[in-house]
Amino acid sequence: MRIGSFPRTASAVAIAAVVALSPVLASAEGGGTYYDRTFVLAADKKCRLFGAPVAGALGAATLQARGAALRGGVSETTLNATAARARSRAARVDCANPELATVRHRVADAFAGWQRIPRMEFTGDRATWTADRVRRVDVAWRLVQPSVVGASPVRFGLSAMPTGGNALTAVVSFVGRPRPYAARIVMRDPALASRPWLTPAGSAALPPERARKTIWSAGTGPAAPTLLATGRTQGEIWRFPASGADALAVLDPREPFLVEFLFRDGSVATTLFEAGDFAAARAFVGLGTV
Repeated sequence: MRIGSFPRTASAVAIAAVVALSPVLASAEGGGTYYDRTFVLAADKKCRLFGAPVAGALGAATLQARGAALRGGVSETTLNATAARARSRAARVDCANPELATVRHRVADAFAGWQRIPRMEFTGDRATWTADRVRRVDVAWRLVQPSVVGASPVRFGLSAMPTGGNALTAVVSFVGRPRPYAARIVMRDPALASRPWLTPAGSAALPPERARKTIWSAGTGPAAPTLLATGRTQGEIWRFPASGADALAVLDPREPFLVEFLFRDGSVATTLFEAGDFAAARAFVGLGTV
């Protein structure tokens, strides 16, 4: 996550505030930053420490910390146990504890600035999600990751709807004709493969077809110029149901997923993307425009 020097300051303050509550927190094993932020979120849920904007910013940062830990080699099982310990510790803390009041003030100060940031990049192993919360009157990307199929640029993410809200969207500018008649997202299905499909080198790959989930587009049309890749003058927009965003949010950040475009001659144009910190980036966008 790149936002200049601010994230280092915010993280240091938030972590120091939580650790100051109890030495037990400072010695927690595995996913230290994730433990700290999960603890504060759980304490907020119990004691209503923060207003919605700060809680939302902290929630996004907690998801980002989880993604960083997974990319760093911490197992999902370990992180789940870490979160359980943090929530258990929060459940035992008295809401009237003066140390908790200190945590509330320090974390609120740290993340009050975080929630006002208009743009942020969430960088993964191989790709980057770019989030944009700037208020606009035209159609725009709120969250986007670029890719390419052949010579045709593809952009995928959350686009702002003219009627309000964000839609899971793919925009492609195919060179020449014909045009596809359908589009779909292909990813691991957690119900069929509970863990990411890791290679011996430690990178993630798509599982066999029997363990994949497919989400079909819900409609298509001409793309607004503001959604096109630089230098392109035309393209098609493909919108997907909200369930697609929910499915992407639970993937391991190292995992790839595909956006495929189907043609009437039976051919399929396949575009590769990385799940990365989609969940954290979506939560950041969910803080609203600035």
